[in-house]
Amino acid sequence: MSLPALPADLLPRILTQLGHPAPAAPTPEALASLYAAWCQKVPFDNVQKLIHVRSSAPGPLPGSTPEHFFENWLLHGTGGTCWAGSTALAALLTALGFQVRRSIATMLAAPDLPPNHGTVIVSFGPGSEYLVDTSVLHHQPLPLHPGGITAIVHPAWGIQATRQQDRWHLHWRPLHMTTGFICRYEPLGPDLADFPHRYAQTRDWSPFNYQVSARINRGHEVIGLAFGNAVTLHTDGRITTRPVTHRERKAILIDHMGYSETIARLLPEDLPTPPPPGSRKAELHMA
Repeated sequence: MSLPALPADLLPRILTQLGHPAPAAPTPEALASLYAAWCQKVPFDNVQKLIHVRSSAPGPLPGSTPEHFFENWLLHGTGGTCWAGSTALAALLTALGFQVRRSIATMLAAPDLPPNHGTVIVSFGPGSEYLVDTSVLHHQPLPLHPGGITAIVHPAWGIQATRQQDRWHLHWRPLHMTTGFICRYEPLGPDLADFPHRYAQTRDWSPFNYQVSARINRGHEVIGLAFGNAVTLHTDGRITTRPVTHRERKAILIDHMGYSETIARLLPEDLPTPPPPGSRKAELHMA
C-alpha cells in the first residue's frame, strides 16, 4: 500500500488550521517552518484511539488514513499515535512537494524489542536528510548528517542523537520519563508501506490503549498528560508534574490543549496498563 494522497480540498483547510501558507518551494527552510507549526498545533496523543479501543468499536483504528487523521484534527483538535501521525505528516509534506519516506524505530523500553515506532524522514539529496518525528515533537527538523552527533538545543524539547553501529540513537524526554529515554532509529531504507498494518496490530495491546497520553508544544514549553499526571517541561528547564483526576484531565485537554468538548466528554477513565501479552510479567500476572 502506497502513501495515500490527500484530497485536493483538504490541503488548504490543513494549511489554514496550521496558520501556514503553502511553501513556494520544498526547501529546508520551508520544512523547518512547517514542522514548527505542526509541533505547536498537532498533538501527539492517544485520545481517539483510546475511545475507539475501549468501546470495542469495529473498523479501522482512528487516523488509519491521512484523510481520517486530519478530519479528526480539524473537528476535534486531536492528533494520533506514531503510526497515524507519521503517515499524516508524510502525506502532507508529499502533497507540498517534499521528498518523504516513512521509517521505523524502536522505543527501547526493554532490550531486544522489535521496532515499535513510526517516523518521517525528509530528503534534500545525498547527505541532506532530516528527521521530523510526530511523537517527539522536537520543533526543528533534526539533520541526519553522516557521522558524529546531532542535536536540537532547547530546554523543553531539546534532543540529542548519536550514530552507533550504523543506527541513530535519539535521547529525548517523554512526559512519563522526563529523565530521558532512548529511541533507536533503524537503518533507513525505502518508504515503509505497511504502517496501517503495524498500527492495526496495536489494537489488542499497546501502552496507549489504557491511559490517556497527550503532548504538544505551547510557546516555548511542552505541555501534556502522561499516565495519570499533568506535565510541563518549562523553558527555564524546570519540570512540573502533578497527578490529576479524570475530570481534570478532560479540562486540561479542552482549556489548555485545544480539544473539543465533544471528544473530551467521550474520553474513558484511565485503567492500569497490563503487561504485554507473552511477556514474563504477563505470565506471572496470569499465574
